[in-house]
Amino acid sequence: MLRKLIGQVLRRTRMAQGKTLRDVSDLAGVSIGHLSEVERGRKEPSSELLDAICRALGLTLFDLLLAVLREAQQQPQRIDLRQGRFELADPARRLRQQPTRRGDFQLAA
Repeated sequence: MLRKLIGQVLRRTRMAQGKTLRDVSDLAGVSIGHLSEVERGRKEPSSELLDAICRALGLTLFDLLLAVLREAQQQPQRIDLRQGRFELADPARRLRQQPTRRGDFQLAA
């Protein structure tokens, strides 16, 4: 899921900077618990909250989205826009699949 990838990137960035959840939550104006839930991919953050977290980490939203894209490209992903799903694809299953229909696509691994 997209929110899990966003959370992974945010957590990895925070930890690489040596910041604690408290440091970032204070700067972003969000509770530690909520920030933790976002990092674990359990809460869907608003664009305003993402912007505040990014600013606390010295990032732009563009930096975050670019890092999420790179993360997604490292793992085979399947996105079905009609169903609103974003899940890991089974590489063997991908080979057996019929040609994709309009609205379905896969990110290259």
